[in-house]
Amino acid sequence: MKTQTHLLLAVSLCLPSALSMAKPEHEMRPGAWRAAEQESEKASNIASITADRGIVTQPGRFIIEPAISHAHSTSTLVAVEGYTVIPALLIGLINISEVQRDIFVGAVSLKYGFSSRFEASLRVPYLSIQEDLREREAFEGTPVDTLRESSGNGLGDIELAVRYQLNDGLEGWPYVIGSFRVKAPTGDSPYDVDQEVIRDSQGNPIGVELAERPTGSGFWSFEPGLSFIYPSDPAVLYGNLSYVYTQKDDKGFENGKTIDPGNVVRFGFGMGFAFNERTSFSIGYDQSIIGETTYERNIDLFAANFDRIQIGSLSFGLSHRLKPNTTLSLTVNVGVTENAPDTEITLKLPISL
Repeated sequence: MKTQTHLLLAVSLCLPSALSMAKPEHEMRPGAWRAAEQESEKASNIASITADRGIVTQPGRFIIEPAISHAHSTSTLVAVEGYTVIPALLIGLINISEVQRDIFVGAVSLKYGFSSRFEASLRVPYLSIQEDLREREAFEGTPVDTLRESSGNGLGDIELAVRYQLNDGLEGWPYVIGSFRVKAPTGDSPYDVDQEVIRDSQGNPIGVELAERPTGSGFWSFEPGLSFIYPSDPAVLYGNLSYVYTQKDDKGFENGKTIDPGNVVRFGFGMGFAFNERTSFSIGYDQSIIGETTYERNIDLFAANFDRIQIGSLSFGLSHRLKPNTTLSLTVNVGVTENAPDTEITLKLPISL
């Protein structure tokens, strides 16, 4: 009995030390945990070079991100009034118009991490738009080109977004981040600015011209989405998928009464890698599929619109860490579809406080 008592005592004394040594496999030492945190932050920075799809902001950290961008686009429209005798011969009038548009955007984004998985952000843009239209008089046989200029400046549509990290990216899984973005119609919409009716030589209305360029859409929009980040040393793979619901609104009888803008499906993917601890490079592709806009009152009986519009662009990004809390990133987007801007250059300077 005495021997059994001594044996139980020895086992009880050894049991706490044995339990302290038998830690779960997923529990990391402080140094390993810090290394993993730095690795996830590096992957997040690479994925966020071309778009806001990184891992959420760390708790208690406040980020202010000023940004400027310039988008340039050109388009050519051909209007024909006449008839063909044979497929190679056209008799009538041809009106060719060329539009060049430059959009400058200055924006400030504010982000705050409420926890290790949840962040909120606010983006306030200011737009300056310059548009030049070169054409000949509509349906007039004249060899003289005319050039018309229009511009617009003002506050754009303010965006509010929340993002939540759904997992820890362990056991070979990518980081998955859910997001919800709301865009408010704070800018001047096409229905807020003055409109002028364009008429032909007989006084018949043939179109509507805006007195100045609008800086907003005029509609509320709501965008739920998912982002994916998969570190695969030395590269980082990323992707995103979202759906934009635009709320219909009554814009008056002269504008077609209730207007239902087309909803949008967005997706993108790409990869990036780090040259060193301070410099990273990223390449990706983004696509938006925009549905057709419908009107309660059809204001153009002769309009023939596509059911959807495709906007696709290739993006190239370069990021360089200037200081431990400051990063400078440059992104160049090149349009690959007809409706996408030809080029867009964005410069961002996120500062962590």
